[in-house]
Amino acid sequence: MYTESARAMRTVSIVGARPQFVKLSPVSRAMKRARLRIDDRIVHTGQHYDDAMSKIFFEELEIPQPTVNLGVGSGPQGRQTARMLEAIEVYLSEVRPDAVIVYGDTNSTLAGALAAAKLHVPVAHVEAGLRSFNRRMPEELNRIATDHLSDILFAPTRTAIENLTTEGLQSRALLTGDVMYDAVLYHAKAASARSRIIRDLELATGEYGIATIHRAENTTPDELGTLLQAINDAASRFGRIIFPMHPRTSSVLQSDLRNWRPAANLVVTGPLSYLDMLALIQGASWVLTDSGGLQKEAFFLNCPCVTLRNETEWVETLQHDANCIAGSDGAQLAERLTELMRRPHRSFNSVPRSSDGPFGTGHAAEQVVEAVCGLYEARQ
Repeated sequence: MYTESARAMRTVSIVGARPQFVKLSPVSRAMKRARLRIDDRIVHTGQHYDDAMSKIFFEELEIPQPTVNLGVGSGPQGRQTARMLEAIEVYLSEVRPDAVIVYGDTNSTLAGALAAAKLHVPVAHVEAGLRSFNRRMPEELNRIATDHLSDILFAPTRTAIENLTTEGLQSRALLTGDVMYDAVLYHAKAASARSRIIRDLELATGEYGIATIHRAENTTPDELGTLLQAINDAASRFGRIIFPMHPRTSSVLQSDLRNWRPAANLVVTGPLSYLDMLALIQGASWVLTDSGGLQKEAFFLNCPCVTLRNETEWVETLQHDANCIAGSDGAQLAERLTELMRRPHRSFNSVPRSSDGPFGTGHAAEQVVEAVCGLYEARQ
């Protein structure tokens, strides 16, 4: 452990969207137990700015409140990223941290990495090496650029390590496991005990599914209309589906798809908290999603998943038919759900325990923090 007289290492963690808050949570806890004293300043870019997508996550995940909220908000990608870059650069110039930690693959990730690299501040990328090999995805471009800007790359899986090796980045890469696995292991039991979502929606365990849509390529009016029709058809044919609606999806409905109506069995809600989503997944028969994070959470909680995309960067979830691809237009959705309905019912009573699987052992955050400490010591 550190001595009280030791100078604190100063880090800046840059986050802005729901999945990043989840990834930050175990890292923040691990920092409190680190062998060096760490003064971590949390910068919230404001990419997700409503309380349902932001504030409640800090409270539930026991994350310290952000040191600063840049309040960037939504907007076209170029403008949003530029505003983040400008504000982050100003903040880093004032604070002069020893390292900047970025998470995942959002515009906040890219802006944080670029601002730090140009100021010659070491960059650590949590969840490095992911590749969908689909450059139409904004996230794919963010991942590639961030990995090449970063000084240390925390890979969640062996596949991620292989991708980084292919790009000549293996000397900077470290296989840590997935911090989102850490988070699910820590919070799943609390979700079952504290969440009221099952009761509030009058749900019965094993008698409903979950659907989410939010990616940019799936929320153009044409694409979203097609997907919503497929989900409506699934609700009519396969039973009740809970549909927490992302603000981006809701905005497109209000502006371009005003005539759309949910099927009788499709229950539309606003964005849900992390614990509510974990509780829903633990009781669901299956999940339909275009979210990378939700694919993994379903995998960790032994809930079958159908991915509403043409590919997934999380290829490990495809093992043992835990996840399957239905296409970004949902054309194969009915076929995939028919296959799932033929399977024996899964167990709904087990709480996930740490195991040595494709996403690590549940101690990824500890390895991340130790490596950041090592990076700091090497530069002293």
